[in-house]
Amino acid sequence: MSATGPTSPTMLAEAGFGHSRRRLLESLKRLGAATLLAAAADLELSRETVREHINALAAEGLVARAGTRRHGPGRPQVVYRLTERAEALFPRREGEVLAELAGYLTTHGGEPVLRRFFAERAEHRLGRARARLAGLRGRKRLEEVARILSEEGYMAEVVNGTLRLAHCPLRDVVAVTHLPCRAELALVESLLERPLERTDYLPDGGAACSYRPRNRSGGKATKSP
Repeated sequence: MSATGPTSPTMLAEAGFGHSRRRLLESLKRLGAATLLAAAADLELSRETVREHINALAAEGLVARAGTRRHGPGRPQVVYRLTERAEALFPRREGEVLAELAGYLTTHGGEPVLRRFFAERAEHRLGRARARLAGLRGRKRLEEVARILSEEGYMAEVVNGTLRLAHCPLRDVVAVTHLPCRAELALVESLLERPLERTDYLPDGGAACSYRPRNRSGGKATKSP
């Protein structure tokens, strides 16, 4: 049956895919996996047109082979599926649901549990990072911490001795509770082995969450929200 309806996953359109390639991605999503012939029949397009689109999407890392399938006599046909990269183009709501869960726990007396969760999560991440930081001091340690945080989605960089996090991958949850922020500050202090002060804060409208070593003359760090 042809997918003649409008394309619902707007992220595919926003990613710049043409109409036919959006339909092919949606077809593979609906079917789970399909041969070239099955996809061509589903889309009511020629095999050569679908082959061209599949090859182009495969070159972009969005479609991959998933074995073969035999339909009657003749050579088995290659089966194609979406890659994880392609799956990420379809709408997801985990962040929204997690934010609702955090709000529910905070409202219904579950904040201590939520606080322990973020603290234990930070402790686990600290344990994994220690081996990478062994023997590093000063600027080298700061830069390695930035790399570790960037791998987690924070877009971290070191600017004039300040650790700057340009993105918050937990922003949906932070909009409900600042418990993740407190756990993150404690984690970064443990990674750098020194107290920090926050000089900029995304939830307050800042361009980033920025941290610098606390003034050793006794200056107090910015209070964590």
